[in-house]
Amino acid sequence: MTYSIERVTTLIGAHRYGNTDSDIAFLLTDSRSLCFPEETLFFALKSERNDGFRYIPDLYRRGVRNFVVSVVPDDFATAYPDANFLKVESPLIALQRLAERHREEYNIPVVGITGSNGKTMVKEWLYQLLSPDMMVVRSPRSYNSQIGVPLSVWLMTEQTQVGLFEAGISKPGEMLALRNIIQPTISIITNLGTAHQENFESPEAKCREKMMLFHDAETVIYCSDEAVVNDTIGTLDYKGERLAWSEKDHEAPFFIKSVEKKDTFTTVHYIYKGTEGAYTLPFIDEASVRNSVSCAAVALHLGLKPEVLDERMGRLEPVAMRLEVKKGQRGCTLINDSYNSDVNSLDIALDFMNRRPDHKGRKRTLILSDIYQSGKPLDELYTEVSTMACKRGVEKLIGIGPQIASQADVIEVPEKHFFPDCISFIRSGAFDDLHDEVILIKGARRFGFDNLTELLVEKVHETILEVNLNAVVNNLNYYRSFLSPETKMVCMIKADAYGAGSVEIAKTLQEHRVDYLAVAVADEGVTLRKNGITQNIMIMNPEMTAFKTMFDYDLEPEVYSFRLLDALVAAARKEGITNFPVHIKLDTGMHRLGFDPEKDIDELIDRLHRQNAIIPRSVFSHFVGSDSDNFNEFSKHQFELFDKGSRRLQAAFPHKILRHIDNSAGIEHFPERQLDMCRLGLGLYGINPIDNSVINNVSTLRTTILQMRHVPAGETVGYSRKGKIDHDSVIAAIPIGYADGLNRHLGNRHCYCLVNGKKAEYVGNICMDVAMIDVTGIDCKEGDRVEIFGDNLPVTVLSDALDTIPYEVLTGISSRVKKVYFQD
Repeated sequence: MTYSIERVTTLIGAHRYGNTDSDIAFLLTDSRSLCFPEETLFFALKSERNDGFRYIPDLYRRGVRNFVVSVVPDDFATAYPDANFLKVESPLIALQRLAERHREEYNIPVVGITGSNGKTMVKEWLYQLLSPDMMVVRSPRSYNSQIGVPLSVWLMTEQTQVGLFEAGISKPGEMLALRNIIQPTISIITNLGTAHQENFESPEAKCREKMMLFHDAETVIYCSDEAVVNDTIGTLDYKGERLAWSEKDHEAPFFIKSVEKKDTFTTVHYIYKGTEGAYTLPFIDEASVRNSVSCAAVALHLGLKPEVLDERMGRLEPVAMRLEVKKGQRGCTLINDSYNSDVNSLDIALDFMNRRPDHKGRKRTLILSDIYQSGKPLDELYTEVSTMACKRGVEKLIGIGPQIASQADVIEVPEKHFFPDCISFIRSGAFDDLHDEVILIKGARRFGFDNLTELLVEKVHETILEVNLNAVVNNLNYYRSFLSPETKMVCMIKADAYGAGSVEIAKTLQEHRVDYLAVAVADEGVTLRKNGITQNIMIMNPEMTAFKTMFDYDLEPEVYSFRLLDALVAAARKEGITNFPVHIKLDTGMHRLGFDPEKDIDELIDRLHRQNAIIPRSVFSHFVGSDSDNFNEFSKHQFELFDKGSRRLQAAFPHKILRHIDNSAGIEHFPERQLDMCRLGLGLYGINPIDNSVINNVSTLRTTILQMRHVPAGETVGYSRKGKIDHDSVIAAIPIGYADGLNRHLGNRHCYCLVNGKKAEYVGNICMDVAMIDVTGIDCKEGDRVEIFGDNLPVTVLSDALDTIPYEVLTGISSRVKKVYFQD
């Protein structure tokens, strides 16, 4: 849904400065997340550390024309002649009010979720349970704050059938605004833990604050076995349905008859409003079971059949960033829960560790940081920690931080060690002594437990691809230097970002405010969405079987033929979708895909006008040879065709259609043809496509020497005896082969790698998992690092040896090669 700027002004009670006509479809509070500037409304929020007002000049330069502010710039009429400034007393309150008015447009089930722990898990699992049948909108990641909730609710559209929104609070007075924004028809409280307790006078006071979310809901879902929760709801003037669940009360609307736990799954038997049923989920920890009950109550309440609930419960996927289990070094298993550190989540994690089937015969160890914001005296807090740990069978505790160290006497775990910080522990003998243990790593992020996990995890494959994210940014800025300030940028991250890993590259590009990301197929876009990428994503090779996926995940397809156009329109109409953005491709000489800009353009415009399911967001074409002066005349011809065809398309529509034809080489070679947007591909990854020089190297493929042996003259190395040795040699085996992406044609001395900076030729045939290299005369030993390509050995050396292009080498790196990201 879009709103005119006039209507927005009225809805938030603002005084408007400026008279530019605008339609608003996107709300923005973080300038780094800008995607669609023409229809964006920016709220200049102020915090203790930052002030959104300072980003207005940059956002205006990038095309934003609508701003909500508490102070209007003195020079707004001259510095921002096309802008609208909506002056309010508080941009945050204005944001919340606009979202509240937007929510009132929809008469659909909306689930509001609160509680101390489990909100995100319940939300994500409900999404998995309901989305196969319904168009579900949910809070992105953990958008549950005073800012996150209105941004989440704004995502509701005419197609939305169910809304799932978290409501998180940390102090009194916060829930009222969230309740007014979410206006839940169904409210859930997952549990009442100790997080933020120091801000409330009692657990009951905190519970009352959270239960403000219940006030106008038609149905509330809670555990009546939790005394504070049950007692508190009894004091409320609540008139809706109380859908309580219980393991004790046979008369509860949702009675949990029994819970059967096996090694890898749990079966829950229940009676829901007099009807018996059961479901099995692939988790055994107490938190997952508890959260599944809340999900089941909502799903059954919304009409999901018990047999469907059972089937979908069995396919639930774990929520990211929680209780990751990894194989550790020296016989250890690592349970990483370095997400937060409150007592309630600690008990959940300890229960999870206790139920692990692999702890038998191995010591249970807890590595725990200081716990903040408990609201309890330190001796009482860590006595409780000690009781929890002992009850769950913890035999060793390693405390990190000054607070927990000061309470060493109250902790009764048999073996205990304390350190002021993580580095001190890593440098100690206690770190070296870890072996044959199940280790729960639980702590606040400020203690750097991620580094601890990295040191403890087993290095399964010694071949890694190091990706320098700073180099990505430097390459982006290099090409941006050729562009006008108003020119947009779309970055190509197809083929797993040319082998560098699309998710992390996309996160970096989103952080640095690129306008579009482009991938080849819808599945690549889904992966990005599931990993928190909110940037506009273009699908360059859309498949007709993936239309619904593109609709569901807001992925914008390229359209290159009438057959594809008609099929996409039909699919969008079937889903009730209107004005879905697409990108029109014109064939100006590549003769691969695209509409003919001379023969097809009238028919294309006519078909686009006869429907409202899709809307052209951009029109583009590909240069055949922008990397060479030899094709300059043909490039000129291509541009003339594109310019004529794209202008005719734009003239047929009132909204702005972005035009783009320059690729990486074109940005540098034809800066006068940059138009509205440019596409950055190989150049982003550090290779100049014009001369194959390295700009800033992004990817370095490294491995290690597994074994070295002396091979006398006359012997052979490898399969089929291809590697003939004509002099006494030292041959090293390295754990990389063609299954990792090391091309077999590099073998038999056709190319080399670097060992301690020295050239070492590949000897014999390259095997699936191992290659042999000649290290004769090189000062090296087993375990030394080997560079396949990277900072010291350009990838173009390999592509030249293979008579191919760098793209092929980079995109050929196998997914089994671990990627390590770093910033200098």
